[in-house]
Amino acid sequence: MTTVSLTVRDYKTDVHNNWCPGCGDFGILSAIQMALASLQIPPHKTAVFSGIGCSGKTPHYVNAYGFHTLHGRVLPTATGAKLADPDLTVLAVGGDGDGYGIGAGYFVNAGRRNVDITYVVFDNGVYGLTKGQGSPTLRKGMRTKSMPAPAIQDGINPIALAVGCGYTFIARGYALDPKHLSGLLAEAIKHPGSSFVDVLQTCPTYNDQYTKEWYSTGPEGHSRVYRLEEIGYDGVVQDPSDEGEIIARKTRAVAKSYEWGDRIPVGVFYQVEAPTYEDGMAAVNPRLGSTPVVDLDVEHRDVTPLLEALR
Repeated sequence: MTTVSLTVRDYKTDVHNNWCPGCGDFGILSAIQMALASLQIPPHKTAVFSGIGCSGKTPHYVNAYGFHTLHGRVLPTATGAKLADPDLTVLAVGGDGDGYGIGAGYFVNAGRRNVDITYVVFDNGVYGLTKGQGSPTLRKGMRTKSMPAPAIQDGINPIALAVGCGYTFIARGYALDPKHLSGLLAEAIKHPGSSFVDVLQTCPTYNDQYTKEWYSTGPEGHSRVYRLEEIGYDGVVQDPSDEGEIIARKTRAVAKSYEWGDRIPVGVFYQVEAPTYEDGMAAVNPRLGSTPVVDLDVEHRDVTPLLEALR
């Protein structure tokens, strides 16, 4: 049997991409394709789910199974797919408005379930598809060019929120550094459990505050964005049975996530191996654990009693 080596090209489609020139979405898309190629995951074993917004178009541009869901509902849909077919590599993608606004409740509960999926949030601080309103991550006092007045609400902290929700892999990337981001995404995909990657990105059309120039040039001339590994930061829990270590690393991750402005850290903030939701299902019902839902023989099952009970 001949082994075929997959390349980034194998994860691209011929669908015309109509994102705005200079949009950070291009970098995130490239990073996703690079991560899948590095892991050699076959397209037919991959499924990409999306919500609504500019980021929602991502499945159209990735050569894999794709599903465009409703606004804020990407996580429950992706969860269902993973539980139905555990052998499938499942990626959920969405914007900061999609995930932290209308989808906030799903974001919380997806973390605590610890289903083996990867959630990637395209975080640009605005609702790009609906003319640039401030999103949940836009900081208080910020005013983009499409806003009539500065934001009067505090922005949320996605990393700190993810720690509290129970995600077992938590990272932040930068869209204009796709090579580094692809490495983070590969780690997230390999992680057995709920993986979350918040990606800082530019929106050249509506967000004139967090621009490429702003991220790349701080007060002292250096890039504001730096990698956690450069300062020796390690977010991996070495002993998952040590509750003290878990609390200490979570506390440090939250504290580090509030570093913003002159210096902005990217990388893995927190990671721990813990029993997944799938493990729990198998323990409760061994049949579900041994036979994926997609392989269950339901074609010849008599559902008449169920229908009668619903009358």
